[in-house]
Amino acid sequence: MALSQADLTRIALDITANLSNRDRFSRLLTTVRETLDCDAAALLSFQGHQFTPLAIDGLSADVLGRRFILNEHPRLEAIARAGDIVRFPSDSELADPYDGLIPNVDGDLKVHACIGLPLFANEQLIGALTIDALDPNKFDQFTNNDLRSFSAIAAVSLNNALLIDKLEKQANNFTIPDTKPSGQLHEETEIIGQADNLLSLLNEVNVVAATELNVLILGETGTGKELIAKAIHQNSVRANKPLVYLNCAALAESVAESELFGHVKGAFTGAISHRSGKFEMADKGTLFLDEIGELALNLQAKLLRVLQYGDLQKVGDDRSLKVDVRIIAATNKDLKSEVLAGRFRSDLYHRLSVFPVMVPPLRERQQDIHLLAGFFIERYRQQLHLAHLGLEPSSLQLLEQYDWPGNIRELEHAIHRAAVLAKSQSQKDGICIIKNSHFEFAQPSSTAIHSNKNLPFKQSVTSLPQTSLRDATDQFQNQFIQQIYSQQGSNWAATARQLQIDSGNLHRLAKRLGLK
Repeated sequence: MALSQADLTRIALDITANLSNRDRFSRLLTTVRETLDCDAAALLSFQGHQFTPLAIDGLSADVLGRRFILNEHPRLEAIARAGDIVRFPSDSELADPYDGLIPNVDGDLKVHACIGLPLFANEQLIGALTIDALDPNKFDQFTNNDLRSFSAIAAVSLNNALLIDKLEKQANNFTIPDTKPSGQLHEETEIIGQADNLLSLLNEVNVVAATELNVLILGETGTGKELIAKAIHQNSVRANKPLVYLNCAALAESVAESELFGHVKGAFTGAISHRSGKFEMADKGTLFLDEIGELALNLQAKLLRVLQYGDLQKVGDDRSLKVDVRIIAATNKDLKSEVLAGRFRSDLYHRLSVFPVMVPPLRERQQDIHLLAGFFIERYRQQLHLAHLGLEPSSLQLLEQYDWPGNIRELEHAIHRAAVLAKSQSQKDGICIIKNSHFEFAQPSSTAIHSNKNLPFKQSVTSLPQTSLRDATDQFQNQFIQQIYSQQGSNWAATARQLQIDSGNLHRLAKRLGLK
């Protein structure tokens, strides 16, 4: 059955219509499924030796967040290397990346019919259109010429979208050269999500990246503040210069000044050679000061001088050293309150917060949970050397209902643990399904959390002790850490792993709470 002229015209009109990329791609896949009567279709972009789903139809929602590296997925690799349509035989031994990911299907969940259409622009691979069906003979009636029509239209649609995105970036950052090498964007630096508040944040990132302004990134623990800092740096004129990281919470006061500004040989006992500090290492680049709210007051004053005058003195050296450094700082604290409490200098706060950006917590990005879940599932499928790792639909609902107080970091750890448990309990070699029971948080607990939200405010707080939030938090942390420490046989390293925090941060927290 050949494609009708009406179908081709409708798709072509969608390309030129005033639609968002998301809507344009969605219409394309809807037409593909209606015309070919297939069970699933996906449009993927290609960059840096991996395929990234841009739109899906008929597949599990978490697929949109997955990243398919070529050498991990032989069928996608075959599509990428082919110059034309690839029809995989129903008995192909090459694992299908979508096996088990077509929802609401009973029995054998394996894909039987699969066609891959590589998409080219100027003889360069830019993406792929995949078409799948459970019926092994579903696509026999369509000729390669029919399918090439889809391929050509999809390639034009995708290429137009990529060109528009490129032009928009050039318009926003017209002074910034394209210094980022091809394929530099990896999973460690990719920001996953489509929520409106995240897209608004990314727009702010694009705006401030083109400037030399200092940036203060605000947000709860685990929201991805470091990724935002990397995005600002990578889209700035300093992108080809170093991005130097410093965790202010991990700075011991005895070595903090040396870490920041460096020291000369003989400056103190143990200074057996000259050492460059973070500022000197970040010269002409960017210095990312994470957990800036934990920086000691005496160091805040010295940091302020560098920001004001651009010069520093190494420990034990009388000479000044000029540096050109852009500062990006991050904190999960309310620095305005810290200033009022006398724990943070107001002049430093105003220097750092020239352009503040707020990273939304995961509970305010509910529509992104399935994307992030898919992203982490694919990551740990690779690490655990599994042929397939999927998520039950009910488990995805569980993830979307949970409040995620630890945000994206907690979600990642939950997926990792669940994947390990699923692998240990799997009856089929290399094929695992994550179920509700594989998550630490039980459904009743989640329900209880939500039911408590419906309590009148007075009822929920009248029984609480009259104390400050900080004191109450410290008291809870003290008791909770003691409990976990006892459960782990008085082993601090095991306690840190159970709490899913850095061991150095745990030791410092324990000292502050009087536990050590």
